[in-house]
Amino acid sequence: MKEIIVGNKRISEDSPVFFIAEIGINHNGDLDLAKEIIDIAVFCGADAVKFQKRTLELSIPQEIRNRAKETPWGEMTYYEYKQRLEFGESEYKEIDRYCREKGIMWSASAWDVPSLNFLEEREVPFHKIPSPQLTNRELLVAARKTNKPVFLGTGMSTIEEMEKAIHIFKDYPLIIMHCNSDYPSKNGDLNLSYIPKLIELYPDHIIGYSGHEEGISASLVAATLGAKVIERHVTKNRAMWGTDQAASIELSGLRRIVRDLKKLPIWLGNGNKVVTPSEELMKKKLRNVKTL
Repeated sequence: MKEIIVGNKRISEDSPVFFIAEIGINHNGDLDLAKEIIDIAVFCGADAVKFQKRTLELSIPQEIRNRAKETPWGEMTYYEYKQRLEFGESEYKEIDRYCREKGIMWSASAWDVPSLNFLEEREVPFHKIPSPQLTNRELLVAARKTNKPVFLGTGMSTIEEMEKAIHIFKDYPLIIMHCNSDYPSKNGDLNLSYIPKLIELYPDHIIGYSGHEEGISASLVAATLGAKVIERHVTKNRAMWGTDQAASIELSGLRRIVRDLKKLPIWLGNGNKVVTPSEELMKKKLRNVKTL
């Protein structure tokens, strides 16, 4: 049976769904706000929180660095705006301390090899390759060398691109994350029926779902279809400024989705038709015709 150990959690075909609360850049560069969202994730029972880590010199094209950007902190260049959001060594040191105190795992999506190395130095329990970097062979090879479980985002990717990336992780603890990379994703673009196909195509890997849709129902459907990992963006308030806020869920939604994912195996049952003990009581009370 497929099985991947992430920190102190087990992910397999018969395990509970592993839930990642994606904080991303919803903290808007504010460490105190990041801690508040961590608290929300802990309160709601998420298994891990995740951020984004970029080396700005590598991830921002030269031609857009000086483009003017209107922000809540005034007009600045696009590069300055990204600097404003990017956490560095001191912030991640405090995030690591805080998550250990709260008893929750953390990691970040690495957008480049230096960022991956930065996270390795902080001994994160897993790595995430964001969908835009699925074709970054250098990053994928570096992630494999860590011997840590890798979550691979597959949004905005063709089947051929996915196959090449997944081949790099042959005989490796890989979780393939079905995804649509629009923020928020349109209902007609989610294509959740592809999840069973991924399970069939890649029987040696765990299949998950990274959702950017509004609401929680589609993520529950994804889990019903076999996704063993669910990742959703979370925030304190969807009305806050930020590019990912509209595709995020707040405390009330996060609490419901984690609660319902835990109920899912109970709801699904074992697939056998039986008359339950409670039905037996109702049967005696209501069925007065004994034979067909």
